[in-house]
Amino acid sequence: MILISACLIGINCAYHGRSNLTESLLRDLDPEKLVPICPEQLGGLATPRDRARLVGGDGKDFWRAKAQVVTINGQVVSEQYRKGGLESLKVARFYSARQAILKANSPSCGCGCIFNETISALVPGDGTTSALFKENGIEVFSEISYKGDES
Repeated sequence: MILISACLIGINCAYHGRSNLTESLLRDLDPEKLVPICPEQLGGLATPRDRARLVGGDGKDFWRAKAQVVTINGQVVSEQYRKGGLESLKVARFYSARQAILKANSPSCGCGCIFNETISALVPGDGTTSALFKENGIEVFSEISYKGDES
């Protein structure tokens, strides 16, 4: 089984209330092997919701209590991101998922790079859920970096 950001398969759960449908993933992957997740929704956030970013570091720093997630309006939503990451990990464990394809650049799902604190440029790092997955042995890709091999 492969976990996948629900927005990538057309579910309207992204912060702006729409999807980030990536048709190549639907074309290339077996839907019976996909388990859609949205860490933000699993954490209790509404859709649509204010855009958020990591402040003080990346997802690894977040889990070490050195960074937090803050919306563009200044609301701290770290607890929701924490809950969403942990609930997503429960789903991964339930399905024995060893891979995840998560939305690029997201403060929860970003893999390899995320937006900076002003959401004006990309910087190296992982989002909160990506960092948690990697720490727990789940291989994480973005819709950009995923090249296939549904193992």
